[in-house]
Amino acid sequence: MSLYEHVVITRPDISTTQVEEFVQNLATKIENMGGSVEGAEYWGLRNLAYRMKKNRKAHYSLLKINALPETIHEIERQHRINEDILRYLSIRVDEFLEEPSPILKKREERKRRESKE
Repeated sequence: MSLYEHVVITRPDISTTQVEEFVQNLATKIENMGGSVEGAEYWGLRNLAYRMKKNRKAHYSLLKINALPETIHEIERQHRINEDILRYLSIRVDEFLEEPSPILKKREERKRRESKE
C-alpha cells in the first residue's frame, strides 16, 4: 500500500457540516476498499487564486490516505462525477508529517497573535 495526501476543494455554497459529512463518507469508502485514512484536516472556506466554475471561494479539506493505487483511481473517478467538487489532487508521499499542515500552523500563529493584542 502507498501513502497519499489528497486535497479536495468543494463548492462554497455547501455548509461546513456537509463538507465534514462528505469527508467522513469518503473515509468510509476508502476503508471499504481496503485502505485507511490516517488523518483529515478541514482548512476552511478560503479564497481561490482564480475563479473556478464562477466561484471565488471554496472549502478545502486534506486527507492522509494509506491505500492501493486502484483505490485512489476509483475515488478520483467518483470525484469527477460529483458536482460539489471543484478540484482534487492526490500526491503520493514517502511518509506523513506528524505535525499539522502549514495551513493549520499559519492559522494557529494568527490566533496567538490576535489573542496577545
